[in-house]
Amino acid sequence: MEAHLYIQNGKTVYEPVVQGSITWEIQLSGQPGKCTFTLIPDGILNIEEGNALRLDVDGTVVFFGFIFERSWNSSGQVKITAYDQLRYLKNKDSYNYTDLTTGDLIKMIAGDYNLNVGKLVDTGEKLSRNEKDKTLFDIIMNNLNLAMIYQKKLFVFYDDAGKLTLNDMENMKLDVVIDDRTAQDYDYKVSIDSNTYNQIKLYHDNNTTKKREIYMVKSLENINKWGVLQKDETIDEGVDGQVIAEKKLTKHNQPSRTLTIKDAFGDIRVRAGCLIPVVMDIKDMVLKNYLLVESVTHKIDTGIHTMDLTLRGANING
Repeated sequence: MEAHLYIQNGKTVYEPVVQGSITWEIQLSGQPGKCTFTLIPDGILNIEEGNALRLDVDGTVVFFGFIFERSWNSSGQVKITAYDQLRYLKNKDSYNYTDLTTGDLIKMIAGDYNLNVGKLVDTGEKLSRNEKDKTLFDIIMNNLNLAMIYQKKLFVFYDDAGKLTLNDMENMKLDVVIDDRTAQDYDYKVSIDSNTYNQIKLYHDNNTTKKREIYMVKSLENINKWGVLQKDETIDEGVDGQVIAEKKLTKHNQPSRTLTIKDAFGDIRVRAGCLIPVVMDIKDMVLKNYLLVESVTHKIDTGIHTMDLTLRGANING
């Protein structure tokens, strides 16, 4: 395995010497891809914030982004932090749009903010929304989450080496098997403390009637077991609140199950949103199915590539 870093400042391109490993982190939770590493500065290297940065692994570009932060330690080493284009989707704006698929919306926002776009699959759902003072990422994900609920399909939005990309999760299945040999250090957690709800309450303030319309569904069985765990959200006008509430209950009315794996053998194809097969004996249960990569941290050193993974069962967002 061979990795190369390139930094461009103006017309000059540098290939700096890295001290230790290069770390590339990718998450599903609305965070940009992040590349960090430490440099030993010399008299030639001249870089600054905003410089373009590219990471190549075995001849393939895996990360393209921009330097956002530099920090120095007492030994004179410089830690560099770069983010991909998703970082710019933290900007806030307002959009009132009609009949746009998620891909259409991404193209519109990318045009307004000078971002590069790659492959955008058709979600098949044209939506109309009025978004006020929200992050660009939230504006895109609000559209995508509704499209996934209506279409009963899973899509993944990410930056693919410098291009905003929307993909069908079915296209992101990998043959990277995680088993008892490749996951010697793991942690498996079952919890109702986060993202588990047995009562869904959605509401909308009707401007015509001046009344609040409420849609509620609940699981009495699990309320008796866990107490009331309520998810409370507003919904837009024109959305079928009862259908959305029922779908949210189906997703959230169960304990969350998370498998965390450290220092697995690295595969640069693995990114958040991929599905990978897991075959493991965990205490009193056997895992034998595809799990969704919720986050991955690649650690690339000279001839050594490992990755830390957080995996969960795939389900429709919302």
